[in-house]
Amino acid sequence: MTLDSKWVRAQFPAFAEPALQGQAFFENAGGSYTCQPVIDRLFRFYTQRKVQPYAPYEASSLGGQEMDEARRRMAALLGVATDELSFGPSTTQNTYVLAQAFGQMLQPGEAIVVTNQDHEANTGPWRRLAERGIEVREWQIDPETGYLDPNRLEDLLDEKVRLVCFPHCSNVVGQINPVTEITALAHAAGAFVCVDGVSYAPHGFVDVGDLGPDIYLFSAYKTFGPHQGLMVIRRALAELLPNQAHVFNAGTLYKRFTPAGPDHAQVAACAGMADYVDAFYAHHVGGDAAPAARSVAMHDVMRDHETKLLQPLLDAVSNRNAVRLIGPENAQGRAPTVALATSRPAGEIAADLVKHGIMAGGGDFYAGRALSAMGVDPAKGVLRLSFTHYTTQAEIDQLLNALDDVL
Repeated sequence: MTLDSKWVRAQFPAFAEPALQGQAFFENAGGSYTCQPVIDRLFRFYTQRKVQPYAPYEASSLGGQEMDEARRRMAALLGVATDELSFGPSTTQNTYVLAQAFGQMLQPGEAIVVTNQDHEANTGPWRRLAERGIEVREWQIDPETGYLDPNRLEDLLDEKVRLVCFPHCSNVVGQINPVTEITALAHAAGAFVCVDGVSYAPHGFVDVGDLGPDIYLFSAYKTFGPHQGLMVIRRALAELLPNQAHVFNAGTLYKRFTPAGPDHAQVAACAGMADYVDAFYAHHVGGDAAPAARSVAMHDVMRDHETKLLQPLLDAVSNRNAVRLIGPENAQGRAPTVALATSRPAGEIAADLVKHGIMAGGGDFYAGRALSAMGVDPAKGVLRLSFTHYTTQAEIDQLLNALDDVL
């Protein structure tokens, strides 16, 4: 099924913004444009509902209902129970809270597995558990390709391992990791699984229930929404971990891992992401389907569009002697996040691209461990070119022409 780019771009006010005309946005891995339904809900909450929610008066009651709607609808899209989804200020902070909970539950001498393919948010908090006597084992990438080999994980698993943490997709390598396969390996060894979905979720929400991990995290500001972190914790694990919230919230599953009060307006605005999924499905597919099925259908249409645009870009950069493509050369096996190691500081190249109407980024993107493991100087960083389903062929052409001039 072909994605209707004209319809998609009409859902994002940024594309009608005069100040942004002529500029192609290729730093979506850092944060996406926001869709209109999210903006509408955020504006309505701040103008009509900006009171303490869940009180009996109308403005408060409606505010609470909108927050509940967001949790209910987003959980349904992700294929999990409503109370298995928590909102927090960011994925980094959500992960930190989770690490504190595991730190209280695990015993000295027990072990966890982390990777060096991760963004720092899904590795740093876990590594700090070493201070509590927890053994931290590193599942290492291939230094040439950045590939995270499941066979190497098997060598790290034994009866001491209680948790395996890895990314669905790296924010510089771009490789899509086989979540279901890795989860099965970890579960067979008696370990829980935490998946950082931040870099994958912008390319389609997944059915977490079908994938199988115990924890799945991502950031709404990278999935066309407000600056919130969404965290799925499956019931069996959520009830086992120590409460991290106020004592009176211990009995409510989705509150157990939110120490501070939530951002009411931004939580409510997350329902706008579900609005967008529903509208996308109605326009491209039509008919009735369960929320998770609508989400999966949207994911497939988006991925098909992105893959078609991505392969020519990969071909163009992989044939250049002046740059090194980080990660797979085949678009089928990666997200449209393309990192290039260059001879001069990547930030300088990103600045040069601005003159050609290209908005991109240069740096280490908090993935210093991965870059160092592949022999890339984090101080120079990489040029990162990242896009999502609202990107067009014309913008890819603009990027390729700009790269010809700059590189």
